[in-house]
Amino acid sequence: MQSFSRRSLMAGAVGGAMAPALAAEQAPRELKLLSVKKIWDQAPHNAFTDLIRYRGQFYCVFREGKAHVSPDGALRVLSSKDGEAWDSAALITSPTSDLRDAKITVTPRGELMLSGAGALHNPEPIRHQSMAWFSRDGKTWSEPTPIGDPNLWLWRVTWHKKAAYSVGYSTLKNDLFVRFYSSRDGRRFETVADRFNPREYPNEHALSFNDDGECFCLLRRDGGTNRGELGRAKPPYKEWSWSDLGTRIGGPAVLRLPDGRWVAAVRLYDKKVRTSLCWLDLENARLTEFQALPSGGDTSYAGLVWNRDRLWVSYYSSHEGKTSIYLAQLG
Repeated sequence: MQSFSRRSLMAGAVGGAMAPALAAEQAPRELKLLSVKKIWDQAPHNAFTDLIRYRGQFYCVFREGKAHVSPDGALRVLSSKDGEAWDSAALITSPTSDLRDAKITVTPRGELMLSGAGALHNPEPIRHQSMAWFSRDGKTWSEPTPIGDPNLWLWRVTWHKKAAYSVGYSTLKNDLFVRFYSSRDGRRFETVADRFNPREYPNEHALSFNDDGECFCLLRRDGGTNRGELGRAKPPYKEWSWSDLGTRIGGPAVLRLPDGRWVAAVRLYDKKVRTSLCWLDLENARLTEFQALPSGGDTSYAGLVWNRDRLWVSYYSSHEGKTSIYLAQLG
């Protein structure tokens, strides 16, 4: 398969000023941007990434198609041993839907689990159906398994103590809500908490768990104030409390670092729209921006991996003209 690699762009003047709505505290030890490189631009539109390390390989997944929204959307899987040279491992297509928002994780059984949603070409009575595919090598994938309920977009799947969790958001314009799901095998998802955030148009999310099993939900909202929220719940995750983050966010991803801090990758909208990395204060529901990535326009949807004492970040952006896939390293 064809290898695709581009010259690294070293971290010149790419640091972003902190948004007024974000917390003013500085992190105790900042991560510095070491490099950014474009790893894929072969489709007319390349977007909505995720990233994982599995059996000595990086896997980066994303949607490619003719446009941001187009009926030919497919999920591309790239692999790389070192994050420098990337090969196409698989391309998953659907004859009945535009496949969108690829996310990838590893199940307790040691399988790769790729999830996404299909925007159906014939949208009556179902507009969207979330799906999952499974693989042992990143190249050969199972047939799609429908997950969750029709018209509930399970935007990301997160595993914790051998259980999968996800937030599905309604795609019906006259009934916008979110539903909290759990699964033991990544194939059959059951409702844990229905309509657990009542505020206007909640949608994309990232889940994290502390050592006591408490769950935190970083949630995008596109109604009312448009400000994101942080939810928290203790097992069995039926009762939630919510805090306003004070700023608008998009495409959230969250990762706990070895030193215990939580880093969030989000799209920020104040001043220049950008993909940025923030410290997430779970106790005080605050984001502190520490690194704006080279980005702009159509951008966001990052994946986060900690490997070899570095933070690896996949994301997409159109700041160089064409919407392409990028990989950043921080250390």
